[in-house]
Amino acid sequence: MSFDSRPPLPDDGAVALSVVLAEVRGVDAEVASAEARRVRTLARAGHLALEASAGLQASSRAAEMALREVSSEIAAASHLSDRAVQGQIGRAMTLADDFPVTLDAWEAGALSRAHVRVIVDAGTPLPQDRRHEFDVLAVATADGLSPGRLKTRLLALAEALQPTTLTERHKRGRETRCVRVVPGQDGMSDLIATLPTVLAVGIYDRLVQQSAAIVDMRRDAGPCDASAAEPVDGRGSGGDRDDRGEAATAPPDTRTPDTRTADQVRADILADLLLTAAPDADPTRGDDGPGTLGAIRARVQVVVPALTMLHPGDENSDPAALVGHGPIDADTARALADATPLPWDRVLTHPVTGAVLHTDTYHRTAAIDRHLRARDRHCRWPGCTTPAVRCEVDHTRDHALGGPTDVRNLAHLCQRHHTQKQFTRWKVHQLPGGILEWTSPTGRVYIDEPLPYSPAVRFLPDDPTPPPPPRTDHDREPAPF
Repeated sequence: MSFDSRPPLPDDGAVALSVVLAEVRGVDAEVASAEARRVRTLARAGHLALEASAGLQASSRAAEMALREVSSEIAAASHLSDRAVQGQIGRAMTLADDFPVTLDAWEAGALSRAHVRVIVDAGTPLPQDRRHEFDVLAVATADGLSPGRLKTRLLALAEALQPTTLTERHKRGRETRCVRVVPGQDGMSDLIATLPTVLAVGIYDRLVQQSAAIVDMRRDAGPCDASAAEPVDGRGSGGDRDDRGEAATAPPDTRTPDTRTADQVRADILADLLLTAAPDADPTRGDDGPGTLGAIRARVQVVVPALTMLHPGDENSDPAALVGHGPIDADTARALADATPLPWDRVLTHPVTGAVLHTDTYHRTAAIDRHLRARDRHCRWPGCTTPAVRCEVDHTRDHALGGPTDVRNLAHLCQRHHTQKQFTRWKVHQLPGGILEWTSPTGRVYIDEPLPYSPAVRFLPDDPTPPPPPRTDHDREPAPF
């Protein structure tokens, strides 16, 4: 028996797929080259900032302000966050200065963005004098590997190049512990805590054990016995009667069954522990109970349109909002309104433009602060979304220079942008209506307007029902004032 060992001729589908594959590979190479060139350009911008601050007093602070100034210029022109652009500049400088072989390979199309990220992430913990050797070896190792498989090999390579032990590095790593919030979709967010691994695993293990106890208790309880809710007529054994000789009836079980998953139970336990428990590491605590930290509660700024509270089914047209994070559902907004012991500010807005005209409340508060929180809602630097409750109230024209303490000369700025306004060449002028006019170091002008509330006037379809007849003087009701 003989076999034809010649490969089969490609059919039309294989030829077409080969053409598509070649085009995808070509586009990938073009994208990689463009991304690498952008990194080089951002790195040059960072070096320009450092050169501008060279020789100045307090060099580290001057360098930071120079980087903020440059990143703000690029961010404003690109409609991006200046924090994000400054982060991009920092990463670009690291890549261009410490991993030049990787950057060259990326520009040549030999590496993808994912490969470059793996190389930089694995090599950045190394000291400066070891990164060049790692750079050369990493590019050679990356040939033919996916980013996932490359990561495993590079972590081992980086560990071999470390001049210090893992124990020594862990002591330094503890200094990076932090907590941050990453906004998600549908009113959800990720709460991320960077902790020593043993603490992170311990916390998770405790949550697992607590959630398992709740789930086990739920399983052991089992479904409610339906017969327990049925009346006992006393004619059979076990029938009980009350003092009047009438049949006693057990009240039905109206509890809502707990159908949460283990993941959901762990999330609920974590939220309860963090929001209700008093911290043990409280330096103000006395022997008789929690100190100042135990009394601290979370602060958020929520905007709830009145019509949304009345008509939750129409919430998509004018949703409630958690300032700095985005829309929240009407049920959550209503629960906050019912539960909070603090007064709500009523915000009166222009019926067409939505601009803030007046604020009031039934409790005496700082009227100017209420107005500014209602008007600004977040930091007024272009593109910044830090909620006003976490910002500082800044005099647009310095008070020391005669700027009045008035809503026409005040605006919310987060600490970062308040400092940037003071120590960089950015200038700001406040126009009527709370509009801020920012002028960049290169002379470009950016306008930041207060986010308007939804207009009170809404246009509805024509009503086929004829209008009622006009009212006479006798029908008119007296004015309510």
